[in-house]
Amino acid sequence: MESAPRSMRLQIAVAGRTNSGKSSFLNLIAGQDVAITSPVPGTTTDVVEKPMELRPLGPVLFLDTAGVDDETALGGRRVERSERAFNRADVLLLVTGAGVWGVPEENMLAAARDRKVSLIPVVNKIDEQPPAPEFLAMLKEKCGFEPLCVSSTGGATERERVLPLLKDALLAACPEDFIQAPPLLGDLVRPGDTVVMIVPVDVQAPKGRLILPQVQAIRDALDHDCLALVVKETGFRKALEQLRTPPALVVCDSQVVDLMVRETPAEVACTTFSVLFARLKGDMPLLAAGAAAINRLRPGDRVLIAEACTHHSSEDDIGRVKIPRWLAKKIGGELAVTVAAGRDYPADLADFKLVVHCGSCMLNRRETLRRMELARRAGVPVTNYGMAISECHGMLERVLSPFREALDAYRREK
Repeated sequence: MESAPRSMRLQIAVAGRTNSGKSSFLNLIAGQDVAITSPVPGTTTDVVEKPMELRPLGPVLFLDTAGVDDETALGGRRVERSERAFNRADVLLLVTGAGVWGVPEENMLAAARDRKVSLIPVVNKIDEQPPAPEFLAMLKEKCGFEPLCVSSTGGATERERVLPLLKDALLAACPEDFIQAPPLLGDLVRPGDTVVMIVPVDVQAPKGRLILPQVQAIRDALDHDCLALVVKETGFRKALEQLRTPPALVVCDSQVVDLMVRETPAEVACTTFSVLFARLKGDMPLLAAGAAAINRLRPGDRVLIAEACTHHSSEDDIGRVKIPRWLAKKIGGELAVTVAAGRDYPADLADFKLVVHCGSCMLNRRETLRRMELARRAGVPVTNYGMAISECHGMLERVLSPFREALDAYRREK
């Protein structure tokens, strides 16, 4: 990968009222014209993404959003797009003016608290009106962070002054699960161990490449000084026969989970890439309990298939075709399946009996957890592709065996 994927970057949403100077602030931080600026209200019509490298934070992604008080003809749709960006933001920057604090700002503060993310106040256009000390003290008390005071028209000199302050604020606000992300597979192995990864190469595999979860798993094994042996499902048995000692771990694509479980010795730990991502990106016990809820489905129940990417679906697409087919076979009848692709995640989930989410390789952890929280609040079980597939094949207990807490949650729910 030539650059860090968006899903692996710290995502920072820049929010505020129309014409508060959000785009000008982003242009100042980036040191270039990333977003169009204009005194005309509603200039920012959609979320503008700007990837950057901010050391020592590393790769970040700024999300320039439309004004939260946009009352133009398309204002409602713009605000809706902005709120979707807030769902995936790890940190919110609230841009306002000196002495400007009212209902829109209170709503943003409430949105940040609801999403359990930090809100850093940015007082913009201080060259036009300096903020009063009392106003700055109020912002600090409400938000918990020292306000950043910025003149977006200050140029390179202002950027040099503000950028270190912004970095310090982001380091203080950065969520712990970004700095210390859950492990992928490193805690399941020791240096020198062998990890066998079963990677099918079929019509859905990208030509000349591996999919992101497979690449990340290989890299994680190498980072932990393990031997990564990558094979197709047709070469798995031969690989086991040629190894002098059994592998410490076997990981497979969920579509060949039955083959992996059948061929892997009972004393060897095994799981799937999707199960590993359930821990890396989401709430693993919650997803395991959601998989157990498959057994309570009845023909005709509504099920949401949520896929984070917008790929061209094939005739035997995993989310749109195979999983609904396996679920129908499991419960003995067809289900009413709805597919939500990309960032089109329904606001109202109450009518669904189950949400089956993809592995979230294209989403960051924050947005994935937010989606799971929305399902939990609606009282709807949620699981992911890999766990659902393993449950439909009767293999979930085996692939959850390396993860005691998730396995216990699954057994309690079942």
